[in-house]
Amino acid sequence: MQLYSWCYRFRSILVTPPLIFASFCFFRETEGFVWPLGISIFIFGFLLRLWAQQHLHYRLKIRKQLTTTGPYRFVRNPVYMGNILIGLGATFVSELVWMVPITLLWYAIVYRFVVRYEETHLSEKYGEAYQRFKSEVPRWFPRFPRFLKLELLNSFFYASVLKESHCFLILFPYIVKELFSHGFEL
Repeated sequence: MQLYSWCYRFRSILVTPPLIFASFCFFRETEGFVWPLGISIFIFGFLLRLWAQQHLHYRLKIRKQLTTTGPYRFVRNPVYMGNILIGLGATFVSELVWMVPITLLWYAIVYRFVVRYEETHLSEKYGEAYQRFKSEVPRWFPRFPRFLKLELLNSFFYASVLKESHCFLILFPYIVKELFSHGFEL
């Protein structure tokens, strides 16, 4: 359990190695479609994080309760799903398409440990309510018939946008990398 706790505590740092590598590596870059595809995946991940934040209130200094609304009606880990999509989008933007499966595998390993710790913690904190939530809502892959009412926007939308806007800083090294690599071609 100590390893799970450690992974949970350092989860933000643990997901960065593939992104750091991708920002400095120029080996077998793919040109063309990768920027539009990467930005699209990145934005989808950001929007998922934003939607989850509106319901979770993680950074909003509001009393926490078991969140079962918004994207939490469909999956138990929408923030981590958003993070995975953001990381995959950034990897595509780095133009290292060959590294996308490596990034996905890395994130799967990190989030496996993180989710194990988090589920234990939430079970202790919320007891039967969390056990019921866990039995009704899948961890990663939604059951599509549940998409009746999405609850996309609520009163926390603008506060969530402000708190989640830092995610776009992830793209900065890849923009610099792109400008740097084209500087050598002149």
